[in-house]
Amino acid sequence: MQRHEELALIEREMMLLARHQVLATARTNSGPDALERSAYTLLSRIETEGPLTIGQLAEAFGLDTSTVNRQTAAMLRAGLVDRIPDPDGGVARKLRITEEGLRRLRQDRDWSIRGLARVVSDWTSDDLAEFAEVLERFNRDIERIQGRPWPRG
Repeated sequence: MQRHEELALIEREMMLLARHQVLATARTNSGPDALERSAYTLLSRIETEGPLTIGQLAEAFGLDTSTVNRQTAAMLRAGLVDRIPDPDGGVARKLRITEEGLRRLRQDRDWSIRGLARVVSDWTSDDLAEFAEVLERFNRDIERIQGRPWPRG
């Protein structure tokens, strides 16, 4: 198989994976307090990196600050995050995940993991490890090109 054909196969599978991910992250079956996809992603970043300013979140995701401001305003109203002074003494206030935000993030993550477990129920541990390794490598290469690495614990 030629490289172009291999890349075309990868592109098709990525499109299908994205389609499935959009359906999975719609969270229609996880209850009334399920997070919106943007809240899930933003809270995941804050959980991983600690409190962040709107500017830092906008930079991390390559979004306009007005977009992040709109998304975080909804999260503030829902009690998922709160504003705190910058612990490092900066002027901008930072957004910190609340206990409620952490509870709902973990609830949604558990729901996603249970769904994923159903999909890969007959995979071996080696299959899972290999798939996770290739996905991480793929994501790190995208992050490197974009200049926006995702912090990994």
